[in-house]
Amino acid sequence: MKYQNLTVVILAVLISMSCGISGKVSLDPESRKFYETARLIMIKEEKDIFNHLPDRESRQEFIRDFWAKRDPDSETEENEFKEEFFGRIEYANRYFREGIPGWKTDRGRVFIYLGPPDKIDQRPYINDPSVKGLVWWGYYRYRIGIEFIDTRGDGSYVINKHMGSIGNLLWAIEKAKFGQTFISYGSKYLDFDIRFDRERKEIEISIPVSSLSFRAEDGLLKADFEFKFFINEKGGLKRDEFTRLRSFAKPEDDVLQLEEIIFNFPYDLKPGKYYFDVLLIGKDGIGKARKIFTIKL
Repeated sequence: MKYQNLTVVILAVLISMSCGISGKVSLDPESRKFYETARLIMIKEEKDIFNHLPDRESRQEFIRDFWAKRDPDSETEENEFKEEFFGRIEYANRYFREGIPGWKTDRGRVFIYLGPPDKIDQRPYINDPSVKGLVWWGYYRYRIGIEFIDTRGDGSYVINKHMGSIGNLLWAIEKAKFGQTFISYGSKYLDFDIRFDRERKEIEISIPVSSLSFRAEDGLLKADFEFKFFINEKGGLKRDEFTRLRSFAKPEDDVLQLEEIIFNFPYDLKPGKYYFDVLLIGKDGIGKARKIFTIKL
């Protein structure tokens, strides 16, 4: 039952991505072309921001930031994530076209998010005569299995809502939207949380120690971090953007007593609703994470 419920949620997510723009503003041709496919990997806060931006210039800035936040290596000229994204769309359109563009199909969407499956099993569906064909995709690196069925006999496959998926497909999709990819079974995603202290006028970011790795140096466990903040007002306009560097160093015995590491950043905010888009980059192979938080004062 839980797999069936999960699949219903997944289908709702995929359907919502097929919907058009909310109509908040009239988009110029360049912005509309960007949104047509980029909305696949936009989270809801990004859609809200983009659809409220008042002019072409602010949307162009959003587009630049959108790809830059997902760039796995800002030191290189190429944006590997962007190139991979459009490469997967091209592949989906070539191999999963089912009367509609391939990137709009269930298989196309899953391929765009997760890439090529590690195993494909295609066979007749013998338990239900109304099902003409079955395709199973296995992603060992994500520990996910997805079943697609053809109910019309024309090669159009949809996620089997009765079987569901094995593993946390929604989790993997959300990570893919942020540009984070699974590397190996032992890998951990860098995690963090954020809140705004009204009295002290500070942004507080907490990082679970369990999601970190440290380097040993001079009898201490050390870690270095880069924090990039993108702050938008409720109406969509960017309010601020800044970068801060922070370091951590403590004896191992002290670190073993900690559940989280907390960093504070002085910042003044007037009453209102804001989107805090935070990119956390851990140095020395710690990892990279990104989250968007809604803060209301």
